[in-house]
Amino acid sequence: MSLDGAFLHIVKNELMPLIGSRVDKVYQPSREEIVISLRTLRDGAKKLILSANSVSARVNITSAAFENPAQPPMLCMLMRKHLGSGRLTDIRQDGLERILYLDFECTNEIGDIVTNTLIAEIMGRHSNIILVRDGRVIDSVKRVTDDISSVRRILPNIVYETPPRSERLDLLEVSPEEVLSAIEGSTERLSKKLTAVLEGVSPIFARECAYYCTKDVDAVFNELSESARDRLRFILAKAKKALNGEAEFTVVSELSGKKKDFCFINIEQYSTGMLTSHCDSANELLDSFFAAADRSERTKQRAHDLLKLLMNAYERVSRKIELQKKELAECSEREVFRVCGDLINANIYRLEKGMTKAELEDFYTGEMRVITLDARLTPAQNAQKYYNEYRKLDTAEKMLTELIAKGQQELVYIDSVFDAVSRTDSEADLAEIRRELREQGYLRGGVRPDEKVKKQSEPLKFRSTDGFEILVGRNNVQNDRLTLKTAKAADIWLHTQGIAGSHVIIRTEGQEVPEQTLYEAAMLAAYHSKGRESSQVPVDYVAIKFVKKPAGAKPGMVIFTNNRTLFVAPDEALVSSLKTK
Repeated sequence: MSLDGAFLHIVKNELMPLIGSRVDKVYQPSREEIVISLRTLRDGAKKLILSANSVSARVNITSAAFENPAQPPMLCMLMRKHLGSGRLTDIRQDGLERILYLDFECTNEIGDIVTNTLIAEIMGRHSNIILVRDGRVIDSVKRVTDDISSVRRILPNIVYETPPRSERLDLLEVSPEEVLSAIEGSTERLSKKLTAVLEGVSPIFARECAYYCTKDVDAVFNELSESARDRLRFILAKAKKALNGEAEFTVVSELSGKKKDFCFINIEQYSTGMLTSHCDSANELLDSFFAAADRSERTKQRAHDLLKLLMNAYERVSRKIELQKKELAECSEREVFRVCGDLINANIYRLEKGMTKAELEDFYTGEMRVITLDARLTPAQNAQKYYNEYRKLDTAEKMLTELIAKGQQELVYIDSVFDAVSRTDSEADLAEIRRELREQGYLRGGVRPDEKVKKQSEPLKFRSTDGFEILVGRNNVQNDRLTLKTAKAADIWLHTQGIAGSHVIIRTEGQEVPEQTLYEAAMLAAYHSKGRESSQVPVDYVAIKFVKKPAGAKPGMVIFTNNRTLFVAPDEALVSSLKTK
């Protein structure tokens, strides 16, 4: 699902009206993203995002709201210095290469007019954003040293070199007949050969060409009939027109709604196995396609320390539980010590101090048992010694059983916090979670100034198709507040069964809750849980009056009775439609 050179060409054409606009602000919401706010005379402010993330590398106009770090990174400050108030003078692309050049006319430190070029290289894991002046690198999102690549370095003050480029056909410059001539005689799959011969086309486009010809994405060119070759000529000509303004911006999604790929022509190769939808522009498609993935990636970067802390805590508690279980297994032998004490007491008249062992009849089994004795102790003292061992193991078993239960509850809690961190997309939410972890002793020290919660965050709000308000907690502290304070006795409480996730409340207002609302609320509970990617998620629901919080329980931990269960499949599209604007 990477952005190919052909699609980038269409994006470039859509960006051309931005030429003449001025840089208003530069942001860096995450390590591999640069956002430039541009002031245009005709359309007002526009935000341009450049991403070098391996799974969402792109350049496009965006309408997304970004939460920027409290302190701008050094690279962001450098970009502001060299691009601030600059005027966008040109947007260039070499053929259908996956590289876009944005030229800005700027003023340097001594007041001279200079041209600074921001280069977006869209190349999967090798993607980069590079600022260049007079052919030399000023700096980049990813610095490439000799240790990383012996072919091409990207470092400040060195000459910028374009990536190595193979000789391939430019679909904009050649005719369909020239493409067929280039692949004539090929015994490879047509889709594979097209990606090798044509510059800047993605596998999904190549497979669609093969499917259009033969209804088989694995078709071989040499085996094509003349009519199939005519169809190949037609779709190549259609693709050329698409690149010049007649594109059909198509998104391919799984049946669950998860977006998988996109193209600039209509996609039919998946038949009923996938869903297709369309957008009005290339920029709109990219903005919607990568929005969720970008939020997730930003969260991972911002919460990396928390996720690592929680994983280490989970492993530490898991190891402790395993050791406790081994000790508990050893406690099962405690009855042997009690029996030995009983046998010594029953035969105490036959025993004397100084004996090292005694063979006595076990009146529990009727068999003879050899009992080891301490020669320094009297028979009564030997019996007491065995009873002491028995009591020690009996006490240990009770304590270990309790410790194991507490450890398992702690694993559930850690898992719930990990899930909350994984799903959050806001610095404010992360600050609340950090505060919670400090209060629970997982983070050392007091609450730092940047972690103080000035205002308690609100739960996520949704509205069912029947008009009922549905509230979803963002983290454990908010889950407690939502369940124990906000909800009323007649409201309905929902939570995924045995899976970490948010507390969900249906505000009933004294009314009977329809089945559709229950289903939608259960789907929201499944979506805002660790089971988001599953196809069938069990969700318990019960009236709030049956939900209790045990004394001393960790945040978000509750017990409940009288529950019933629904099985639902998380649906991102439905979640978006229910969200309160």
